[in-house]
Amino acid sequence: MATVTYDHASRIYPGSERPAVNELNLEIGDGEFLVLVGPSGCGKSTSLRMLAGLEDVDKGRILIEGKDVTNLPPKSRDIAMVFQNYALYPHMSVYENMAFALKLRKTSKAEIDRRVKEAAALLQLDEYLSRKPKALSGGQRQRVAMGRAIVREPQVFLMDEPLSNLDAKLRVQTRSQIATLQAKLGVTTVYVTHDQVEAMTMGHRVAVMLDGVLQQVDTPRALYDTPGNVFVAGFMGSPAMNLKTVPLTEAGGHFGTLAVPLTREQIAAAKSGGDGKVTIGFRPEAADLVSEGEGGFPIVVDLVEDLGSDANVYGHAELDSGPERFVVRTDRRHMPSMGETVFVKPQVNALHVFNAETGVRI
Repeated sequence: MATVTYDHASRIYPGSERPAVNELNLEIGDGEFLVLVGPSGCGKSTSLRMLAGLEDVDKGRILIEGKDVTNLPPKSRDIAMVFQNYALYPHMSVYENMAFALKLRKTSKAEIDRRVKEAAALLQLDEYLSRKPKALSGGQRQRVAMGRAIVREPQVFLMDEPLSNLDAKLRVQTRSQIATLQAKLGVTTVYVTHDQVEAMTMGHRVAVMLDGVLQQVDTPRALYDTPGNVFVAGFMGSPAMNLKTVPLTEAGGHFGTLAVPLTREQIAAAKSGGDGKVTIGFRPEAADLVSEGEGGFPIVVDLVEDLGSDANVYGHAELDSGPERFVVRTDRRHMPSMGETVFVKPQVNALHVFNAETGVRI
């Protein structure tokens, strides 16, 4: 087990002016499960590969347990990586795949056998040890790739979107297995995904990236409840938060006919470079469908997703800036029909307010 530190670490690809990863500062605790999340091209996989030694660090440095590994080759970093495509040797059995790295280290046969069988038992692979990868399902191959990493007993596990090739049901099942396994092993783990639901359900902490820049790092609950800027607010949560930039008055923000009250401090902060506007957000579950005249603003229903226990209502409203789309979660017993006009009232104590120019939380 070990701590991992990114100290102003940057990666600039040849021919590119903009860094793929720009001065990343991140401290990962001993035994922590940290998830790097963000849209495609945000620099999360590059950050992981820099830690693995598969990408150069052009500026700054990376430390594992206080030791500078910036210029060390991958084999000298005591890390194990699980790839998106599993990277198993097709001509080797499951046992041979899991044992291969230990054989290269000249580990004794007895020790190899002990470690492989322990990992196989942990991952419920005992009955598959003699099979070749082609005879396994995607989920089983993924577990073999995990087993190959586990037998090495590294200081740090690195996982690059290991579930992306699995079907939806298997992804849900396997992510819980990985989280349970990590807790049992207690090995520091850095996990990359573009799926924010995966990030929210697996990580002790989540680091959100955009365009090579770390936006915010915190617990999943803190990211959801108090996002630091507009991007994090819109990225974390499914369906996404309703975020609209609306006119600002002394009373607050205006959603068409509805005035959303803000505090004096929020109004003062919004005026700073906000050009007379403020960005207000509310989660789909933090709004109510009310009757006309009860303080809501009208939206026309475009789509209703019946989820069984509840429903997502998608619609559009005419605001000062033109038609804007909204989504509200409601009790399925009160589902409106497509084309119907309903009235949405955001819950005042659950609003998120951001500066319209900088996007920073107020």
